[in-house]
Amino acid sequence: MEVEKRIKDGENSILHLISYSCNMPEDKKPLTDQSNNPLHGVKLADMLELLERELGWEEMGRQIDIRCFNNDPSIKSSLKFLRRTPWARDKVEYLYLKTIGKW
Repeated sequence: MEVEKRIKDGENSILHLISYSCNMPEDKKPLTDQSNNPLHGVKLADMLELLERELGWEEMGRQIDIRCFNNDPSIKSSLKFLRRTPWARDKVEYLYLKTIGKW
């Protein structure tokens, strides 16, 4: 109710935008422009499979020193760790971009 009052009073236009966007049906929400994002549409599993194929686990572990690459590596264990660890995922995304020549 407080949010609605602020919107009516015009105090904070961002609250209006948030409320408007949250109440919209999914198919009507504005899309964010991802045309310049080379990672758009690329799944983490696909990134790992390409890195494993191109570099191998040993080289991946040398470049990014994390246990899931160095100790009994697998796609499954790496996915579990990377989905919960943003800093490590960022490093994998950067390595992926370097590997495919987009960085």
